[in-house]
Amino acid sequence: MGFFKMREPRRFNHKYIFVDERKEKLDKIVENAKRDLGMLPPKEETRAERIREAISGSTTHLKRRREEGTRFSTKALVVGLVVFLYILHYLVTGELTF
Repeated sequence: MGFFKMREPRRFNHKYIFVDERKEKLDKIVENAKRDLGMLPPKEETRAERIREAISGSTTHLKRRREEGTRFSTKALVVGLVVFLYILHYLVTGELTF
């Protein structure tokens, strides 16, 4: 019954395997500190970086998402709650029912 609701294709989401985001953040902090102390010459921003900052800086939801980081999904939270309640029920009553 595909007449009424057309499914949207899955989006491409490539996650790198060998990337350490924490190390990259620390390297960036060290580099900025060295630039502030004058140990390195000032960095010239590329055009792509300026555009990216302009877009993410002007929208509050992108800024908030970047600051918050990753969160648990609602589905995982609901499944975890159901499993917890089922285990609690088993411990209290001592019977397995589905």
